[in-house]
Amino acid sequence: MNVEMDGVCFSYTTVKVLNDITLKIQPSELVSIVGPNGVGKSTLLHCMNKILKPTSGTVLIGEKDLDEYGIKELAKHVGYVPYVPSDSFPLTVIDTVLMGRHPHSGWRFTESDVNLAYDIMDGMGISDFAMRPFNSLSAGQRQKVMLARGFAQSPEILLLDEPTSNLDVKHMLEVMKILRKMSKENGVTVIMVNHDLNMASKFADRMILMSNGGIHTIGTPTEVVTRENLRDVYGVESEVVMDLGRPYVILRDVVQENGRREDAPCAVPPQSVPS
Repeated sequence: MNVEMDGVCFSYTTVKVLNDITLKIQPSELVSIVGPNGVGKSTLLHCMNKILKPTSGTVLIGEKDLDEYGIKELAKHVGYVPYVPSDSFPLTVIDTVLMGRHPHSGWRFTESDVNLAYDIMDGMGISDFAMRPFNSLSAGQRQKVMLARGFAQSPEILLLDEPTSNLDVKHMLEVMKILRKMSKENGVTVIMVNHDLNMASKFADRMILMSNGGIHTIGTPTEVVTRENLRDVYGVESEVVMDLGRPYVILRDVVQENGRREDAPCAVPPQSVPS
């Protein structure tokens, strides 16, 4: 399914967060939304799944206006994985993952639902603690369980808010590969907020670079991840090199008030841009 936004604005009382967002995301695309803190990335995601209602503008899911979907009907098509699960579930891991099947099966899960949940947990490397209480897990383990719950929903569109935020590098790569596979082999449209520019660049078909509530640049990683864009949006000096056909960011320093560039490498690890 495709996602379209036309002239979408959103405000919290008098504070405008999104300003005239117009975009179209094609079926089976993997799209990363990037940009500094506070520019409206999560708000944009929430306007795609009825968590928030745009102040103005339209959102289409497939060929249907978002307002025409009921919550349960929408959940059959659109899955959502929040940033750092704050939920406290008095459930086991397997029961938490099976919650993703609720839009399709209600609360009477079939043997097929359970087998699907275990297959997903096997792929995520979490099946060994299927019977452990969700509340007993580490933050990283909880994040993987929440991802598994989103996958179990079998959505046509999967929205993720910083899905790799609590994962180490190995598991971060594993999750991104799974998302890429879901997009390309299963036809799922994957839209995620991602603070790690290099990880986003490595896997995304397209990137949306946001600034001050609007879209600064939208396009392929090569079109979006440039020295000029990083300077304009993040206020950092950088080098952008190509690695296996994808841009890779090496940070240098923050932009000085007088515009002077520092040549000494910054102490920030190169795999992420500070937000």
